Amino acid sequence: MEARYLSQPRTLKRSLSLFHVIFFGLAYMAPLTIFTTYGVATQASHGMLPAAYIVALIAMAFTAYSYGRMVKVYPMSGSAYTYTQKSLNSHAGFLVGWAILMDYLFLPMINYLVAALYLAIYFPSVPFWVWVISFIVITTVLNILGIKLATNINTLFVIYQFFVLVVFVVLSIKGILHGMGTGTLVSIKPFFNPDVPLSSVMAGASLLCLSFLGFDAVSTLSEETKNPDKTIPKAILLVTLIGGALFIFISYVGHMVYPDYASFKNPDTAAYEMIEYVGGNLLTALFTAASLVGFLASAVAAHGSVTRLLYAMGRDSVLPQKLFGSLHPRFKTPVFNIVLVGVLSLTALFVDLVTATSFINFGALVAFTFVNLSVIAHYYVRNRRRSPLDTLRYLILPLIGAGFTVWLWTSLDKHSLILGGVWALCGLLYLMYLTKMFTKRPPELNFDEVDLEKDN
Repeated sequence: MEARYLSQPRTLKRSLSLFHVIFFGLAYMAPLTIFTTYGVATQASHGMLPAAYIVALIAMAFTAYSYGRMVKVYPMSGSAYTYTQKSLNSHAGFLVGWAILMDYLFLPMINYLVAALYLAIYFPSVPFWVWVISFIVITTVLNILGIKLATNINTLFVIYQFFVLVVFVVLSIKGILHGMGTGTLVSIKPFFNPDVPLSSVMAGASLLCLSFLGFDAVSTLSEETKNPDKTIPKAILLVTLIGGALFIFISYVGHMVYPDYASFKNPDTAAYEMIEYVGGNLLTALFTAASLVGFLASAVAAHGSVTRLLYAMGRDSVLPQKLFGSLHPRFKTPVFNIVLVGVLSLTALFVDLVTATSFINFGALVAFTFVNLSVIAHYYVRNRRRSPLDTLRYLILPLIGAGFTVWLWTSLDKHSLILGGVWALCGLLYLMYLTKMFTKRPPELNFDEVDLEKDN
């Protein structure tokens, strides 16, 4: 995640076209992210991963539409937090921001966990914890020093990811035509199987929201985009649709070439097993290199971004200012926040991939639900946009989006709901403390003024 996700200077040059913004969104979503949850989502959906992606895409498309509506009104950083805070009320906005904070705090942990799982396969003699701690130390030090990845490096990495995906598809089709997997390129089973209940597909879809995290990041480019009122909403929807179509296609090819999902030795690293089966050592090496570079790049960016959120909360006295709102005198970085996120990321040593992704998806789905509700509150209720067409655009469509996200939310496993519920309760109690039992407005985060690491 780019640092500008939480920080946008107020005098940015409007130079980005629709193509640039779409590419940024696809880069943020990371094409290879489909392999991160491939095994656990395939098993959760009982082999109907493409169907699960379709359900997730439908839900995200409605939500992307709502993001597009809201960015027209509030073209600023803060995303779901800002939309809820401005359209509903400041207390609900705080709680949505608290839910988003959960995503940001634990998203780096996903990268450390998956990277360590892949390296443990290559180097089984090295303890798993060594890889986790090594990645955390590297990214923590890089963020303290203020070193961050340039946009052009991320672009090259995305191109490499697409290259690996093309090689995977070509080798898979070649293998299928020679009798591998199902032995056929066309089948309806990945999309419809009467033996698989809808609840299983929904369970898989609830895990896949992680794959779509970041389509809303496109909204943070509003101040750098030409004609943002038209370009940004269009880009948000196109990024969602293009990314979703890619995920559906790749998961379909994966199912056709390796349909026996129950045979995976380890669901967390099932993608690695499939890649090795399809392309042997060569494709495995290409895939591992792409994955590790991607995990490191994503971890550095995610780790750095959440420290900016914590810094914003500390600077605005939402969190204790002396700790969270302080910068290192030499490096001009929030060292306390960076180290704290590194410590929290050590949870990668104790959780599995299903729990980790579900925990993050809990906060994301809460935020997505409130973005849909914000459209209704702003357009339909406050501004009385109630013509037949407006009723469709500002009431029915966002209601459908909210319904889908709530449905996915309830499909999360019970451990995720418990952990997410505890986090939400902590946020509620903290809000009661900040507002003296709701007798005053909570502090408001000003994301646009966060300005760190100017020397990078």
